[in-house]
Amino acid sequence: MFRRLFLRLAAACLLACLAACAHPPTASSSTRLVGVAQVDITPDYPVRLNGYGGRRAESEGIVQRIRAKALAIGDVTEKPAVLITVDNCGVPEWIRTELVRRLAWRGVISERLAICSSHTHSAPMLNGVLPTIFGVPIPPEHQRNIDRYTGEFTDKLEQVALAALSDRQPASLAWSKGEVKFASNRRKPTPTGYQNAPNPAGPVDHELPLLRVTSPDGKLRAVLASYACHCTTTGFNKMHADWAGCAQLAIERAHPGVIALTAIGCGADQNPNPRGTYELADKHGQSLADEVARLLKEGKFTELNSPLSGVTKRIELPFDKLPTRAEWEAAAKKPGADGLRAQFALAKLDKGETIADRLPYLVQVWNFGPDLAMVFLPGEVVVDYGLRIKREFDGTRVWVNSYANDVPCYIPSRRVWDEGGYEAAGAMVYYNRPARFDGTQETRIMDAVQTLMPKAFAR
Repeated sequence: MFRRLFLRLAAACLLACLAACAHPPTASSSTRLVGVAQVDITPDYPVRLNGYGGRRAESEGIVQRIRAKALAIGDVTEKPAVLITVDNCGVPEWIRTELVRRLAWRGVISERLAICSSHTHSAPMLNGVLPTIFGVPIPPEHQRNIDRYTGEFTDKLEQVALAALSDRQPASLAWSKGEVKFASNRRKPTPTGYQNAPNPAGPVDHELPLLRVTSPDGKLRAVLASYACHCTTTGFNKMHADWAGCAQLAIERAHPGVIALTAIGCGADQNPNPRGTYELADKHGQSLADEVARLLKEGKFTELNSPLSGVTKRIELPFDKLPTRAEWEAAAKKPGADGLRAQFALAKLDKGETIADRLPYLVQVWNFGPDLAMVFLPGEVVVDYGLRIKREFDGTRVWVNSYANDVPCYIPSRRVWDEGGYEAAGAMVYYNRPARFDGTQETRIMDAVQTLMPKAFAR
């Protein structure tokens, strides 16, 4: 009798072990599996920095090292989602496409991969971003280092994503909102048009959404914060992650062992104010870190217990009337970026290729049930979009990121397009775009957001 009982117990234990091996542990209803990782992406050789066309020499040193970081969310019942933040001026969509290909074996699909650039103007150039910004052809010896870094950079993004996926362990996600005020509208109206200067009367978005990752025992593992402001506090020819990198370092100093990630909201027409020194970048970063600390201590967090859903919609944004060949030939004689863009266009036409008359554009929305929706918009998106999305949906549960998944050019609202100026049209030459948009871009993007946004977030 005792022997039969013993054999039954042994058989039950064996079946339990086999079941555990066949079905790895999953998170409970109050937790999910979350991994976090980071990797240094600072090159140990000089390379051109992107963001300012006047810097035509290769980088002259390192003031602050730059990093890429990743959050991986999901277990065996929830396909993994990966969010990567990068200290760089802009990650082109072709690198994201390559990363989706490389991560497919780990179950990552396009709808569940988001890459957020910090848009620091003191990080290495990547192929495909602002190709005409310098106004003159890039010397072959400089291009070789850009090519080298672009390849290493792509490998590092794969590395950090895989590390975060391997790091997944039970954790709780929660989010809150705070406020930081160093961003200032930079479109100042003047008798001769809109100039790049502080405009206290212009629209701003000072919200600071914060995602908190904690272990089951309540220990803080990671935070993700997003703020709508350019990373242009400094512009020297040395590597530096600007206020976003300073904020990460300040948060990590205050919380040893924690990994801090920063993304950028719709801040294309917002500058840090004041700016011009590394000390001011530290100051702005510290103000963000202080607000993160306040929220962690006093903030009201909403737990994110629902599964993460991710959807995308690819649309096209038409350009205005393209130049004729005769107009390209006339422009090719001009100095600077206008001439270089025209030379690029003529080279394509001479090979029998056409100049694209529209821009492919990928809109992405993630949501955690009815508790939080995160919108990811490519490009340098002006503040009107973030404000409008949070106005047309329930802004208390919506988080908007730009500079996400691609940085193809500035994305002006209809208001900015009508007003004109750098963000409306002038900057297109540096991104090698043939013309400004045709004025329908805001309607097209908002229609896509409306299509993707779950009905639970309707006002």
